[in-house]
Order: sequence, then structure tokens, then C-alpha cells
Amino acid sequence: MKTQRGWNSRRWWVLLAGCLLFACGDDSVQLAGTVERKVLELAAPISEVITELPVAEGDRVEGQQIVVQLDAEVGAAELKASEAANAAATATLDEANKEFQRQEQLRRSRVSSPQALDAARRKRDEAVAQVAEKEARIAQARKRLANLTVRSHASGVVDQLPYEVGERVPAGGVVAVVMADEKPWVRVWLPARVVAQVGTDTTAEVRVEGLGEPLEGIVTYVSREPEFTPHYALTERESAHLVYESRIQLTNAPEDLRPGLPAQVRLHLGA
Repeated sequence: MKTQRGWNSRRWWVLLAGCLLFACGDDSVQLAGTVERKVLELAAPISEVITELPVAEGDRVEGQQIVVQLDAEVGAAELKASEAANAAATATLDEANKEFQRQEQLRRSRVSSPQALDAARRKRDEAVAQVAEKEARIAQARKRLANLTVRSHASGVVDQLPYEVGERVPAGGVVAVVMADEKPWVRVWLPARVVAQVGTDTTAEVRVEGLGEPLEGIVTYVSREPEFTPHYALTERESAHLVYESRIQLTNAPEDLRPGLPAQVRLHLGA
């Protein structure tokens, strides 16, 4: 099952190997990068069978919209059992309260002993604790039942539905991948010698493979921590240079621009 996380990790080394620096004059620098965007991987909380897929790949979804429905029969039964146990515990608490009140009256009348009153108080306190425990179990059962209805956490487009109706999904298995509506961005590695000339308002021209016209971009992030370039990415002399992970947000990218595409970024250092 191919997901965003999987091919991101594979493209990581491709990205590093492709980050060759080309001088483009005193006021610009060109870097190689990869298009990225926010991708939601929706996972199954437990191993269960898919009973319904209300959306298809390519469909647009809104936040909290149902994407996958897992079999909820067992979860509903667990909730019902928890509610029944809570009803029994509540009845026991009512009886314990009545007995405690009766013992209090008897003690005020000096008919009952202090030990009997203490015993009634202990039973009442135990019953209170039992009700609190049962109520907590009901909350847990309701949460587990709700989690069987898998919802998208943000608006976007359904990119992958790895399983079909009737298939059993393993616990933690990704049942849907949604590409969020947030603007895509390009990850590049900025050489240390130009970091001081790059700010969060630095503009860029981005050419994405497969797109004819260049896109506009702006630097939104430059890491504070430098890293060494891998020994095979650059020449022996350049391999000791420090680079900084940076992000260039695309301001006019197509809505369906897919992550993972290679891109060439020209930063306007003097802008």
C-alpha cells in the first residue's frame, strides 16, 4: 500500500542528491527541490472490517466528513453493556444512600452503633466509586464507537482508498489518504553562504516538472539548525558545506498539484 509517508521517505534521498547549487548572478540563486503538501493519513483505530465507503478517490471532502465506516456492531454492544453496568451501579448507590441515611437517623437516636454508621458510609463511598468507574467506561466505549467512523480532519481531496468494502483492516492501517486544501510548498536546502540574504519575504520563481509556466513562491521557513550535505550529493570540496532546510510556499499553484514532483527554484536574493 503506497502512501504519502512511504514515497516521501524514498524521495528524501533523491532530493538531497539533487540539491546542486547553480550560481545565477549576484541577486539570485537556483536550487533543486520537491513539491510537498499537507497529506492526511487516516488510520483504523482497531482491526475491523470496512462496511461502507461513502466517498471515492478524487472526491472532495469537507472537515469532519465521513470517509470510511468500520463495522460498529461490537462497539455498539460494548457501549450497551457499559450502560447496563452503570445502571446496576447506580441502583446500588441509591440503596447505599438510603441505608446510610437510615443509619444516621438511628445513630442520632442512639439506637445504632458508630460501627454500623461507619460501615454504611463505607458502602456508600464504594458505590459512588463504582458509579464513577462505570461512567468512565461508558465514555471510553462511546469514544471507541465514534472512532469506527473515520472522518477527514480537514477539507481536501481523497487521494487514496487502499481497502475495499468487506476487507479487514489491521489496527493502525491507513484506510484513506486526503490531500488537504492548504497551499503546496517546495522543500529546498539553502547553502549557508546565502542564508543571510534570505528572509521570510524572499520571493522565488518555481518551475515544476510538467507545468509549462513558472509558479510564484515566497520563503516561509528557514531552519535555524544547519546540516551537512551528503558526501555524494556535491563535489568533494562542497560536501563539507552547511545547508539549511527551507520551504517556499507556492502562491498560485494548481489545486491538484501533486506532491513529490521535482522543482527548480530561483530565489531572488535582492528582493
